[in-house]
Amino acid sequence: MSTDYQIVDRADKAELTKFLSKQGQFLLPLLDSILTAETAVDEVIDVVGRSAIEAILMLSAQELAGQKHQGKRTGDIRWHGKQMGLIPLARQKIRVLKPRLRHKDKGEINIPAYEAMLANSVLGQRLVAVLMRGISTRSYKEVLPDMAETVGVSKSSVSREFIEATEKQMKAFAQRNFADKDILIIFIDGIIFGNFHIIASVGVDTQGYKHVLGLVEGASENAAVVKDLLEDMVARGINPGRRRLFVIDGSKALRAAIDAVYGSDNPVQRCRTHKIANVMNHLPKNTRDQVKMVMKAAYRLDADEGIKRLEQQARQLEILHPSAAASLREGLQETFTVRRIGLPAMLARSLHTTNIIESPYSGVRIKTRRVCRWRDGTMVLRWATIALLATEQHFRRVSGHAQLWMLQSYLDQQKEETELAQSKKAG
Repeated sequence: MSTDYQIVDRADKAELTKFLSKQGQFLLPLLDSILTAETAVDEVIDVVGRSAIEAILMLSAQELAGQKHQGKRTGDIRWHGKQMGLIPLARQKIRVLKPRLRHKDKGEINIPAYEAMLANSVLGQRLVAVLMRGISTRSYKEVLPDMAETVGVSKSSVSREFIEATEKQMKAFAQRNFADKDILIIFIDGIIFGNFHIIASVGVDTQGYKHVLGLVEGASENAAVVKDLLEDMVARGINPGRRRLFVIDGSKALRAAIDAVYGSDNPVQRCRTHKIANVMNHLPKNTRDQVKMVMKAAYRLDADEGIKRLEQQARQLEILHPSAAASLREGLQETFTVRRIGLPAMLARSLHTTNIIESPYSGVRIKTRRVCRWRDGTMVLRWATIALLATEQHFRRVSGHAQLWMLQSYLDQQKEETELAQSKKAG
């Protein structure tokens, strides 16, 4: 069953809290875990919601005062209304409505679960880990099996449901076809999951819309892996017939694969952010800031002048830091590809780096950061695909998309000139 239920107002929240507290057998295992500091409260919030936490507090109060009966006061510990409480989580504080208890002689009585939450909000082994954090958690299929088991759902059933659901999405993704899209720009970059690497590509069409084009398990330094990714894109409609701008992280294998699959006449922009980071890795800390400043200043110049300044910097580095100088020179011309095209500043800023693909990667990292162990490449690829597709739903059009016609005109003109030159040569 895949129906989603949404809390829409305060009255609904109160009814849900009341219902959950009555169905205490489902929440008592969770209450025990909190009292023994086995559950991080911020994770419980993500899985069962604020209302469930309030229900847990109600159950904890009932263990001391018994069931609440309208108009009756029995026992030494009695119900005394409700009040707002504040629970500190790992990265935020959340307000909850908690019951109040009073002893007939000793005054206010603390709610054990509330005190445990205050003391142990980020301690102990986490019972809860959210699958695809940031995606709706209202379905049991999106909650880790261990958490589902505490509320009466079969652990093996949830695992099977999740795997089946994700494999269906992966199959649908693999069958995507882009023949009806005029993909103008292709960004390619990698992401690391434990000991595994994933390479992903994101395309931008002529209207500025972004599309996840493909993923493959492997490092961008592996030419065969990169070629597989590009050939898969060709099979799904991104044909070599039109010239495109490729924006890449700087891998030599990736650059060679583009030439092999799509031809050497496609302009390639090396990511400036990656270039700066690569050069910094070859420098001692006391020289990094100065060199970084020079590189950023040079990138703001026209292509010829910027390259001249960076060549000067490379000559200064080659005596004491030859590896940094070599890194700076490698692919230097291609860090100014977009500058040479002469695009407007807003659009150009979007194309100088692979930030467009780095942004969804940050979403992927958020959604998978609670995974402690990556068993194999299949598991990694499944998670990366689903998380990236979830992030894709929030893609915005590329900045400066209104000027993409200028890039399209440049690419088409270059293609015509190349075809004309080849025709003359053949004739």
